[in-house]
Amino acid sequence: MVNIYVTAKRELKYNATRFLQLVNEVGGLNAAKTLLAKDGGSSGFVELWEHGRLDLSMEAHVLKPEYNELFTENERKICKERLEQYGYKL
Repeated sequence: MVNIYVTAKRELKYNATRFLQLVNEVGGLNAAKTLLAKDGGSSGFVELWEHGRLDLSMEAHVLKPEYNELFTENERKICKERLEQYGYKL
């Protein structure tokens, strides 16, 4: 999760301060689960979409096979739906 922040800051000049603060406060997994529980996603998701970089989104990372055990099927479904809604090709 911290790598998402670092990459977005370096490549997009996007400083996702609240995202990093949440990750530091509750850890990466709990931060992801907190963001998934929010209806409609986050402003950071939209920011990444505007830059054409949804590959850096937490949602895209949750769907990686190596993280399957950490998230429920419903959480993965939320990620897929959010990404598809914004035209991200899975």
